[in-house]
Amino acid sequence: MQPSYITLSCPNLKVVRAFYEAMGLVASDKSNDKVVFFGLDGLILSLYGVHALAKDAGVPVSADLGTARMTLAHNVRHKEDVQLLLDKAHAAGGRVSVPASDVGWGGQRGYFVDPAGHAWEVVWNPFLEWDSDGRPVL
Repeated sequence: MQPSYITLSCPNLKVVRAFYEAMGLVASDKSNDKVVFFGLDGLILSLYGVHALAKDAGVPVSADLGTARMTLAHNVRHKEDVQLLLDKAHAAGGRVSVPASDVGWGGQRGYFVDPAGHAWEVVWNPFLEWDSDGRPVL
């Protein structure tokens, strides 16, 4: 099984769209006022209203939205890029929840939270290999 979409629920779609655009993502022309799509090199990040997504998935809207029941991660190639991306997220309207810091296994990481409450880990792993297209290799 390989995911092709990651869909994030958003209480304010316009604000969250603006955040990801400020982070450098470009919305697809297939986006509209109900759903936004960003191409991510073979994967699609979509933004959808909280109530619309809950209805679509057949689940109730939960009072614990915004908790870290799931995180997304972005690996960077250079240690200094962790801080640069955290700074960019902050400038775009996100909140840095964990500052850039070294971790016991030899890497560095920090976290930011987007305006809808989704947590992103920014991580530099000195042991991670990269392919010729700049994608991490497992």
